[in-house]
Amino acid sequence: MVRNRDQGCAALRLEIAAFYSGFGQPNTLCAAFEQAVLLGPLTDDGRLYVSEFGGVDWVCTFTSVQEFARNMTARGVEPEHAYRYQAVLGQRIIGAAQRARPTAVAVDIGGAAPMAFPPELTVRSGEG
Repeated sequence: MVRNRDQGCAALRLEIAAFYSGFGQPNTLCAAFEQAVLLGPLTDDGRLYVSEFGGVDWVCTFTSVQEFARNMTARGVEPEHAYRYQAVLGQRIIGAAQRARPTAVAVDIGGAAPMAFPPELTVRSGEG
């Protein structure tokens, strides 16, 4: 399972890099996102952590434990505290977040190559 997760995230990272290089294809990027198994931080009650910004709920996800740790460090977390996360298939993230408001997904926020999937792009994933 870890191998498949790594392969799916590698494909997503390649598509994100293509966008940063100016050669990205939106449909290919969305397909890679839907097939990637991403890490989502969990709240104390075991739900995916969701932030609100600009009237939109954002689920922050990460392509690796290293990206997750980088984000947590940037947020000034307590090193001795354990931070839980869940592996979630990209196409299921919106449903797993269980939100009624428009929900978007941010991938590797605070990393070298972050990518945002606004609500109009993630609705397709949440309904499938």
